Amino acid sequence: MSAGISNVRPDPDQVLVDIVDYVTSHEIDSQLAYDTARHCLIDTLGCGLEALEYPACTKLLGPVVPGTVVPNGAKVPGTQFQLDPIQAAFNIGAMIRWLDFNDTWLAAEWGHPSDNLGGILATADWQSRNAVAAGKQPLRMREVLTAMIKAHEIQGCIALENSFNQVGLDHVVLVKVASTAVVARMLGLTRDEIINAVSLAWVDGQALRTYRHAPNTGSRKSWAAGDATSRAVRLALIAKTGEMGYPSVLTAKGWGFYDVLFKGQEFKFQRPYGSYVMEHVLFKISYPAEFHGQTAVEAAMSLHAELAQRGKTSDDIRKVNIRTHEACIRIIDKQGPLNNPADRDHCIQYMVAVPLIYGRLTAADYEDEIAGDPRIDALRDKIVCIEDAQFTHDYHDPEKRSIANGLTVELKDGTRLDEIVVEYPIGHKRRRADGIPLLEAKFRTKLARRFPKKQQDSILAVSLDQKALEAMPVHEYVDLYVI
Repeated sequence: MSAGISNVRPDPDQVLVDIVDYVTSHEIDSQLAYDTARHCLIDTLGCGLEALEYPACTKLLGPVVPGTVVPNGAKVPGTQFQLDPIQAAFNIGAMIRWLDFNDTWLAAEWGHPSDNLGGILATADWQSRNAVAAGKQPLRMREVLTAMIKAHEIQGCIALENSFNQVGLDHVVLVKVASTAVVARMLGLTRDEIINAVSLAWVDGQALRTYRHAPNTGSRKSWAAGDATSRAVRLALIAKTGEMGYPSVLTAKGWGFYDVLFKGQEFKFQRPYGSYVMEHVLFKISYPAEFHGQTAVEAAMSLHAELAQRGKTSDDIRKVNIRTHEACIRIIDKQGPLNNPADRDHCIQYMVAVPLIYGRLTAADYEDEIAGDPRIDALRDKIVCIEDAQFTHDYHDPEKRSIANGLTVELKDGTRLDEIVVEYPIGHKRRRADGIPLLEAKFRTKLARRFPKKQQDSILAVSLDQKALEAMPVHEYVDLYVI
């Protein structure tokens, strides 16, 4: 007879313990991390504001039951919605991610750590409004920045050595886990309750990546992060009631995450939790495009200018070679028909063709009106991706983390233009000095799309001042964005 399975409840998995000890005990002492978090905050909110111009996004926003208003609830920037923190987190998270323009982290698992802001800001705003209503002190924006740094770190450090996409899971699993941990801390849960909450996040059925890949690429990829960060708020609130957790959720033989969803492999870690990820995060400053193609777009813009100088246009192109890294080929090297904007912004051929033709790439260029231009598909058919082993190596090198692409254009008359290689996009840490002024200009542009001049000035006055922002009550800052 076989021995029975032990029903002795184990100690929590070390991965859970490390996450929870980090969010409860680790002090962030990096001024660079706080400065970068402020830039991340304004950039992320700006991306959400631009998304409000797209009905495909706004149709998903608001309360679950139309007309519902939650007294002292969290407000959704750029709108008049005031919602419970779970639904507010979904709204904010969906806005942030809709146009694929917020920050990025590239590693064994890529993702967008600012996706966590949905749960963080909604929870902090809700807490602050209720604190003021009860005659207590509200949360300050510094606490929001701290939570952002820690959520970035949890998501990013797990992603460094662990590829969820290779087992078919979407990176938003890490948004759910990171948001759950920091939101639970913000809600005042005990250490054991936060362990329970994080275990509940791992227990959840996790999203499949199929909505990011041919032939199923679709708009769920634009609201998946909102779903994940709102689910995190829900799980943290459940754990706050004293609901039990599952201590060996990762390691349980046969039934844990590792055996069921990760091919029996345990997570690997490159570094302890600190503030590394926020300090090194990648900003999408110039182009709303999947990050593996950002440098290709920069190169294409330079080539468009060179063609113009030669008196040529995209019609004169015979072939375009893209020398690139493996992750780019795996994720965005795409042939055949593109069915929707979500399909197009994950196709490097489309992202290169548009700037070669028009000398630009904006969010509107993924919409049907522009996509209907027959020159785009004609040029896409001429674009070929080839992996460069050194580019792939440098992509994974923790000292470089390059996202290199090299474009070579051959013309119909036989002319071959010199290859243009861009290793680091404008949003990379190595180009911060050039990037931050452009990031702030991007934020100003987003504000101008939504608010009158006086309101823009009020938002900018505090958003561009580190000390003023950190000291401001959360609800007062969010109120600046009410339309």
